Amino acid sequence: MKRVLSILFLLTACRVGFPQTPAPDWTNTYWTAHWILHPTAPARQYGIYHFRKAIDLPQKPARFVVHVSADNRYRLFVNGKAVAIGPARSDTQNWNYETLDLAPFMQAGRNVLAAQVWNMGEGTPVAQMTYQTGFVLQGDSEAEKGVNSDASWKVYKNPAYSPIKNDIAKLQTYIVMGDGDRVDAAQYPWGWEQPGFDDRTWVSARLLSFPTKPRGLGTDGNWGLVPRQIPMMEESPVRLAAVRRTENGKMDAGFLQGKAPAKVRANTKATFLLDQGAITNAYPELTVSGGKGAVVTLTYAEALVDAKNQKGNRNEIDGRTIRGFDDQFVADGSARRTFRPLWFRTYRYLQLTVETKDDPLVLEDLQGQFTGYPFEQKARFATSDTTLKAIWDTGWRTARLCAGETYFDCPYYEQLQYVGDTRIQSLISLYVAGDDRLMRKAILDYDHSRFNEGLTQSRYPSADFQVIPTFSLFWVCMVHDYWMHRTDDAFVKSMLPGIVGVLDWHEQRLAKVGLNGPMNWWNFVDWAWPWTEESRIGGVPPGINGGSSTLTLQQAYTYFRAGDLLAHFGQNERAEHYRDLGRRLNKAVYSECWDTGRGLLADTPARKTFSQHANILAVLTDAVPVAQQAALLQKTMTEPASGPTAITQATFYFKFYLFEALKKTGLGDQLIDQLKPWRTMLDMGLTTFAEQPEPTRSDCHAWSASPLYEFLSITCGIRPAEPGFRTVRIEPFLGNLTTVNGQMPHPAGDIIVQFQKTPAGGLTGTVTLPSTLTGTLRWKGKSIPLKAGKQPVTML
Repeated sequence: MKRVLSILFLLTACRVGFPQTPAPDWTNTYWTAHWILHPTAPARQYGIYHFRKAIDLPQKPARFVVHVSADNRYRLFVNGKAVAIGPARSDTQNWNYETLDLAPFMQAGRNVLAAQVWNMGEGTPVAQMTYQTGFVLQGDSEAEKGVNSDASWKVYKNPAYSPIKNDIAKLQTYIVMGDGDRVDAAQYPWGWEQPGFDDRTWVSARLLSFPTKPRGLGTDGNWGLVPRQIPMMEESPVRLAAVRRTENGKMDAGFLQGKAPAKVRANTKATFLLDQGAITNAYPELTVSGGKGAVVTLTYAEALVDAKNQKGNRNEIDGRTIRGFDDQFVADGSARRTFRPLWFRTYRYLQLTVETKDDPLVLEDLQGQFTGYPFEQKARFATSDTTLKAIWDTGWRTARLCAGETYFDCPYYEQLQYVGDTRIQSLISLYVAGDDRLMRKAILDYDHSRFNEGLTQSRYPSADFQVIPTFSLFWVCMVHDYWMHRTDDAFVKSMLPGIVGVLDWHEQRLAKVGLNGPMNWWNFVDWAWPWTEESRIGGVPPGINGGSSTLTLQQAYTYFRAGDLLAHFGQNERAEHYRDLGRRLNKAVYSECWDTGRGLLADTPARKTFSQHANILAVLTDAVPVAQQAALLQKTMTEPASGPTAITQATFYFKFYLFEALKKTGLGDQLIDQLKPWRTMLDMGLTTFAEQPEPTRSDCHAWSASPLYEFLSITCGIRPAEPGFRTVRIEPFLGNLTTVNGQMPHPAGDIIVQFQKTPAGGLTGTVTLPSTLTGTLRWKGKSIPLKAGKQPVTML
């Protein structure tokens, strides 16, 4: 099964053998089920719990719908079969529950529902918000009320688990992933989820005193329940590709294929370095036999490091060691015990370190269960330059690994949903998968994160409060992106109060000269300005205390997009206010920061430093005259990165905005030449794209997957011409390519382009549009109309 279980958004299936009483609207009604927990265990401390409930059914049901949630997390089993993992991450006032039809897993007679629920306590990931330990399961109607969570459920606190603290000193970087798992097999209640397990010694669950309720009801906060709006995560098997190194033990490819167990002698310490071949997100499942008291440590890493903690070529292992997150499993001597961590792990390299005692240990099998948001690659891209395929494939792997129940900045170190990353990820999702659901959830998450000053938080959900005002601006732009690509006016309109709050915060901090005044919080723009111990901050351009051309122009960039949104919803006076403000900011920046001698926009009125960032935004906002923009952008790309005329270079993240400027100025032909850093990453053995140029922390960072979007929007030239993507504008930029074939999903169907350049510089090919879509094809200043269906095109 590729998916664990589908979410039911429309509960309309018939039931067989049960009363046809309509189910209540659980989004607007107090639940009759109770939040339950262990009767004596601390509710806000580390603990892993198992819940069970048995019921009898007269016959196998055709429909058996329940609504389920937990804090922090749960894994639900029916008759021994794992059927769901949740809840989708959010905050306590927007706490998700899953709606599941369990009928396929149930039978006539006795049925057992079982749930593993855990609270990581102090070791909870920062991305996981929490109130306290709890579990709730609500039957949808009279037919299912017998499984409602109450004191009839039994519960057991599992003593086998203890946390493994991440060694921050060893990894020497920012890590907020939470603790690893240590499981002592001798204390584990094996088979607890199976129908035949004897739970007579388990205790009755305790009911929490407050009612179970959807968001918006009642006098107390606790968990405000809301239905999950995204599909369940994919889970599919993956196997490691190679045994790269062994010490004091033998292992061959047969073990990786599940065909040849590996044996570790008694009283031995053996290590096995295994290579997935590419970074993945997966639940590793290790099965062992014998070896009573043996300790198996699983260490996960994106890459190996040398003595100087440098990664180098990711394929090389000589002189390199593994430093990463750990899990541990302590064998109890029995046959075929399987360890699986509570949460997925990210790794290319996985090292097994086995320390046996008096009994030998047999490693029976090790495989992973890949997990992630179930994006499907519906777009395609092929050109006369076949080397671009590796960038496409690696970019898509990067985007996939950075998407789960939320978008992730990086899956290995943080798994936090940052606005700056998410804007780029969302466009990739729309263009490559045609799926807007995770983007919509992210926009809503950020709206929920707003605090009293009017800004959004920089990342959300997050238990650690962090504010990046520039990311609040990009949240506004992200709403604009959604509006341009999808027809969903009610949703977009609901974001307007938050948008105005963000815009007002920035307007209030403008100086009299029209540039930004002193800016508090963290005004991150790009890692081009590195972190320093002295400042305790990085990524911030000059002028943070007033007079930054980059920060001021980003405000203008956002004001223009906000003006479009406000005008669309009839707020014309406010829309014109922000448009006029954007124009005034542009004028002030040009007046104060333009350096005639350099022919560039400086970072501040002092005109001592220059960056690609300021000049890119000057192009995107029309702060410099349109007629000068192409030349300015060309100069920006060719100025040196060091020396007396140095210009600060955009790193992978901000190159997205460089690419957008190429598109705007008609310089899209230069996109392919700008991809040298991505080719360099591939030459370094990376299997996903990194956070920043070497030395980089994260080897997998979604903002660096932006070429996928640009291949379709610049090279193939496919862009919405009107809000809601009601019409399309296609303006391809082939550069040195002779052919390009592309396809992208549109809400009405696929847009397909096939283009060839003629020897004289013309364009021929075909364009296929969905049956309800029309548009325009542009090529070198000329344009022709496009109609629905497949049509030949020639532009000479």
